Amino acid sequence: MHAVHQAVAHPWQCDIMGHMTTRFYMAMFDDSSYCYIHKLFGWNGARKDGLGWVDVKHTIEYQSEVHAGDLLEVRAKLQKIGGKSLTVSYEMVRLADGEIAATLEGVMVLFDLQKRVAVAIPDDLRDAAGKHI
Repeated sequence: MHAVHQAVAHPWQCDIMGHMTTRFYMAMFDDSSYCYIHKLFGWNGARKDGLGWVDVKHTIEYQSEVHAGDLLEVRAKLQKIGGKSLTVSYEMVRLADGEIAATLEGVMVLFDLQKRVAVAIPDDLRDAAGKHI
């Protein structure tokens, strides 16, 4: 797995039960996905070809609590390259003890931002991503 994002759990990200609330787990995984697709193929939101990535599926498992002040690292690994999609697994790890706080498996689809439809992953992106499987 590749380390793609680091963050700290802030008190304002915690709920009334004292642990990080679900919305902020998802935000950290979402930020991590942008960092990971940049690592895979240098993609960023400033591309001018009219293509982007859209999330179509997330499966999250919460494994141990995250409290205010916990330092977190999200790690990613490409699991599968489909015709139009990538499947990526993520682990959110507490740096102090190495415990996995949560995992996410996500499927993202390459998307034509003008036509609003999924498109085939071009060979250059497929080749670049294939080096990470």
